Amino acid sequence: MKKLHISFLLMACIITFSVSCKKNSTTIAPVITKPIFNISPDSLKFTIPGGSFTVTDSMNGTRWSAASDQTWCTMSPNSSTSIVSQITVTATANPDIGVRTAKLMFVMDSKTVKYVYVSQAGRTTLYPGYNTSPVNPDATGMSSTAVQLAANIKLGWNIGNTMEAPGGETGWGNPPITENYIKFVKQSGFNAIRIPCAWNLHMDNAATAHINTDWLNRVKQVVQYCVSNEIYVLLNIHWDGGWLEQNCTTAKKDSVNARQKAFWEQIATTMRDFDEHLMFASANEPNVSDATQMDVLLSYHQTFINAVRSTGGKNAYRTLVVQGPSTDMITTNTLMNTLPTDIAANRMMLEIHNYTPFQFTALNGDASWGKMFYYWGAGHHSTIEPDRNATWGEESDQNTDFNYMKSKFIDKGIPVLMGEYGAYRRDGSANIPKDLPTHEASVDYWITNVTQQALAHGLKPFYWDTGGILDRSTNSVKDQRSLDAIIAGSK
Repeated sequence: MKKLHISFLLMACIITFSVSCKKNSTTIAPVITKPIFNISPDSLKFTIPGGSFTVTDSMNGTRWSAASDQTWCTMSPNSSTSIVSQITVTATANPDIGVRTAKLMFVMDSKTVKYVYVSQAGRTTLYPGYNTSPVNPDATGMSSTAVQLAANIKLGWNIGNTMEAPGGETGWGNPPITENYIKFVKQSGFNAIRIPCAWNLHMDNAATAHINTDWLNRVKQVVQYCVSNEIYVLLNIHWDGGWLEQNCTTAKKDSVNARQKAFWEQIATTMRDFDEHLMFASANEPNVSDATQMDVLLSYHQTFINAVRSTGGKNAYRTLVVQGPSTDMITTNTLMNTLPTDIAANRMMLEIHNYTPFQFTALNGDASWGKMFYYWGAGHHSTIEPDRNATWGEESDQNTDFNYMKSKFIDKGIPVLMGEYGAYRRDGSANIPKDLPTHEASVDYWITNVTQQALAHGLKPFYWDTGGILDRSTNSVKDQRSLDAIIAGSK
């Protein structure tokens, strides 16, 4: 009984104390630490060359990490457990037109986020200007208008697969051009030479579109061979990897125009002192099939003309050649309803090409869209192999196309160059015609007829040769029949 009484008494005391404490005590709130995370500065501005800035990170957390949303803008370090960190933010040089931006995200303890906003200036033009030494106009040796110049051109020749070859002048197996070869071309009956030429493949600095000086000087040397021998020269930007040819689109318009300007300022400045024997051609075979692409192509031609004229000297009067869409006569007749403007009056020519019908002239295997023709023209169809006779692109079609060019351009004072044309024999290929004599006669007839009708309609023909007719190593004739056919067409 005594122990029980003591237990009750103890319990009563505890209860009384507990109640007393509840009546007289105050609630004590737990201590909460507020996160501190500061990044300074919170924005950075870089100039075009790029460089580095320092950003300070301070925190009361256990760890921070950071990431950039652009590869050209990086950080070091990009994570740390230090309370205070110094971070180096680096931007590479900006190769593009206009300002570019990046966003740096800093995260503390996987939940607190801060941002640093980065901008970097860009160039107002994609490439530097290369018209660095313009001179006053010089009319010496430049008196002929485009029409007068065209009248002086009798027959033209292409030095194909050479200066436009990837890997350089000998990249496709032809020997270097010599002055003796140029003289041989002239002796063979040609007083004009087209030099298809690559430039994009010869940049030594792609970021600035700078053409290798050695290449510019080598092309100049070949031009000099021609001019020294009183040969008219057509120097162009050829296929060149397709940077212009395959990009007559609104999406590529600005970047292609920038490169066109940079290249022609360099080419024109280097070649400025040649007299009127030298003509420049804007492009080769620009891939154009509709009005929108045609407008883009016209902008490329306009850039070409403006760039050449801006360099001054004889270039202020030089005859310049622009290409029709896809250098196709029918497409040119349909789409090329305006020409670029030129501050020099009467110094513009148009260029088209002619491999019609391609199934006869150059197709080297049957295709899904059509099979090879071996026989072409009146009196040259085969009864042995009638399924290989041409079914289109014969004499009347040729004359229709030539008439388009005559009425739309030549009659209005715009000379037309047939800058490439040709038909090639299949007598040494895997596709040997069964009626070989008729095939050989067909090729002869096509070459003669097309040359003759082009000249009769006022077009100036430049035959495409890659070394198959005139041997460049020995300066001798390899294909006498084709050469004879060309010369016959010029009579």
